[in-house]
Amino acid sequence: MNSDNKNLPVITIAVMSVVVLALGYFLFKGLPQNPSQNTNKSDPADSLIGKPVPDIQLLDKDGKIHTIDDFKGKNTVLFFNEGLMCYPACWNQIASFGSDERFNSDQVQAISVVVDSAGDWQRAIAQMPELAKATTMFDVGANASRRLDILTMASSMHKGSLPGHTYIVLDKDAVVRYVFDDPNMAIANDMLFGKIEELSK
Repeated sequence: MNSDNKNLPVITIAVMSVVVLALGYFLFKGLPQNPSQNTNKSDPADSLIGKPVPDIQLLDKDGKIHTIDDFKGKNTVLFFNEGLMCYPACWNQIASFGSDERFNSDQVQAISVVVDSAGDWQRAIAQMPELAKATTMFDVGANASRRLDILTMASSMHKGSLPGHTYIVLDKDAVVRYVFDDPNMAIANDMLFGKIEELSK
């Protein structure tokens, strides 16, 4: 056996070690370093925090146009979601806001924003009557969602065209204080109310 053949096992082990190390590096790099960390830090809408919310227009069920000035005076949660197509997760969150007195007071309001028309949204209410108790507004053409830069958030299942499951908390002056995008689409009332309570401290 010549010296080249003797070195083959050593070379093979060395090559395999490099491959394993490289795979391990790329797999590890793709994982969050701290699973409990808020992954929203890279979300585009985070650039809104600390600034007055950009001027947007939303329609209510009667077709009346609402601007940001209409939201001033209360701490406000704007819940942008896909609406009709996001059953049951978004529907459950909207219904939960409607039945939660903490979000329907003279100090705090929750407004669920869907991309459907008011007429189409009646189909959802017919299937889940609890939705009628919630304050719901309509984002025609997803224009407000686009203005707030939330169409490419992690929760969006139709990136670039529809929002997913994104909350924007405004203080009484309509300044953005917190943005939370939730790909898990869980009900977030307690966490959001905690954020609102922090505003008065």
